[in-house]
Amino acid sequence: MSGKLRLGEGETARTACARAVLRTGVDEATGEVLSQTVLAQRVGWCADLVAGMVAALVGERWNRVDVGVLAGGVDAGGRRLPSNAWMALRRLGWAVVPSGGVRVNDRVVRMAQEQAGRALRSAAWRADVTAGVLAAWPDDPRKRTPAEWDQVRASIPGGEYLPSNIIKGRTRQAATFAKANGHLPVDVFELEGVPRTPRMLLLAACDRQQAIIERCDTDPGRALLRLQLPSRPDPQTYRDWTWVECQITLPPTVPAAAVLHLPTLRITGGQVRADVAYTHVVPKARATGHSVAVGVDWGLNTLLSAGALRLGKDGRITALGAGGQFRAAGVLAKQHRLRRHSERLHAKADQYARLLGGRPDEHVRAKHEVLAGEIRHVSTRRQNLNTALAWAAARWTVDQAIAARASVIYLEDLRSMEAKGMGHSLNTRLSQQVRGKITDRIRHLAAEHGIAVVTVPARNTSKHCPQCLAPLQHRKAPDRPTTPGWKWAICPNQSCRWQGDRDHGAWRRIAARGLTHLAKTVTDKTTGALVIRTVVDELEAGAVITPRRASREDRSKTGPTRHEPPRPAPRRRRAPSPTRPHNRAGKRPEGHAPTDRKLPRAAHRHQDVNTISTPTTTGHRPRGAALGAGFHLHAHATPPRWETIPETPSD
Repeated sequence: MSGKLRLGEGETARTACARAVLRTGVDEATGEVLSQTVLAQRVGWCADLVAGMVAALVGERWNRVDVGVLAGGVDAGGRRLPSNAWMALRRLGWAVVPSGGVRVNDRVVRMAQEQAGRALRSAAWRADVTAGVLAAWPDDPRKRTPAEWDQVRASIPGGEYLPSNIIKGRTRQAATFAKANGHLPVDVFELEGVPRTPRMLLLAACDRQQAIIERCDTDPGRALLRLQLPSRPDPQTYRDWTWVECQITLPPTVPAAAVLHLPTLRITGGQVRADVAYTHVVPKARATGHSVAVGVDWGLNTLLSAGALRLGKDGRITALGAGGQFRAAGVLAKQHRLRRHSERLHAKADQYARLLGGRPDEHVRAKHEVLAGEIRHVSTRRQNLNTALAWAAARWTVDQAIAARASVIYLEDLRSMEAKGMGHSLNTRLSQQVRGKITDRIRHLAAEHGIAVVTVPARNTSKHCPQCLAPLQHRKAPDRPTTPGWKWAICPNQSCRWQGDRDHGAWRRIAARGLTHLAKTVTDKTTGALVIRTVVDELEAGAVITPRRASREDRSKTGPTRHEPPRPAPRRRRAPSPTRPHNRAGKRPEGHAPTDRKLPRAAHRHQDVNTISTPTTTGHRPRGAALGAGFHLHAHATPPRWETIPETPSD
């Protein structure tokens, strides 16, 4: 650790992580400059030694008794176990030594014990969930009855608020095991087997005798990492370990006054990547006492819809403006194309695996290896695309909250949402959303500005009117009020007659639900996130609700929009005459920019560029990037509005 933090009133310390790449190093014993390849090789030798000890320790303790002892938190004498995993393992007497006569210092053994202890501790929760699922095994694993759901939730610690998709996932996993082996697994340790050991160096478990990190005095964006690495793959004496200096260029997201911690080193693609943890001072987010909030609603083509609401002193909630949208239809379409491509590759790989199981064939084996490499490549592309989309959507959401001067962001809790009844294609698209990543990124970015992020129940947020809470009628478009649809909502209450985009009404309901139940905000003991679990709208009891007409045409939120007869094919354009210039009458060829002016690309094709060029004071942004602009050609976002927005009544 380098430096110290000083906290003021209303501030708190926050620990985050940044990624960097170790380019070169210097061996202090010989003065030799280590190239990136040599540095990765020496770090890999040390990671192999640690991984061997981790695999031996986890394999020895991978059982229900030992994991239960570690998760119990007390040793044989009744004393509380330390929070550090390596200290807890040493208190329990779980020692490990390298094999093959290799000589390592005690700090390298610490890294192995820390990594093994974390793996064993993480298995405790999965063991409890699996034990509860197996204890309340249903008659039909594909579908539980309400009584069976109550039984399985009662058998799992904290199962009352556990998302149903986690229970279903464990049920499918156990059913697959039973189909392959002819019996149910005894516990999670038989179900999963010993986990694989990743090659990494947890330097946080070491002290100054193994690794040191210090920030550069003249350049806050650089840091010096000194650590001991072996000079051969099987060090026989302590002389085979030498100190190596590595310069780290910190990302611009690391504040200059942040305290650096020892990183975690990984070998990826022949490079040494460092996950540098740092602690810095941020405004303290409060759980209650909010007056301005931003509500966020999830969608399919319109990924996010958000807007701000204000809670007055008289309890009246007003909407600040019309809200905005983050649309990523093009990005999601690309992600779904990659998913379908990955499914086809997996199907071919499975067929080759079946052929190899019967009679080995070198030609088929070579094809199988090529497919395996292509599957990894496609999976990496999907992961990178989802990560970029999650960061862009989270950045846009936090910018909306900062522009509205909101102190809280309310998200609907869709962890247990199950896509079914909408067709194979749409069900898969709904299930492949990156909601979890976006939520984590929103919490990460909002914490830097002291903005709380609270999840609220999603029940009936799109079904009821945001003003009178009457059940809405969903139509195809505002100019087609009698055609059943999905996107446009109309309130049947004659005294209200609200109508608008269903997502627009949903974020108003989400934010209003959070502001109405501020006192019910609690901290989840498992994740540490702020949540509002079970609420009943207070306005619902006194609302004037008009009974819905029993119409077979009204399919409000019961399924996708019905397919209409195909439209007639549009007339083909006449081919341009070779004698007529293309730029006649102010026109220009498609795909070419005008030559008399150069403007940056707007975040939305219908927005003026000046509306998104407002400078921002939030976080670190690439030079020339516009506020609210998308990261992708087909990601369109409504920019935040910094000017004063007139208030309009909401509830």
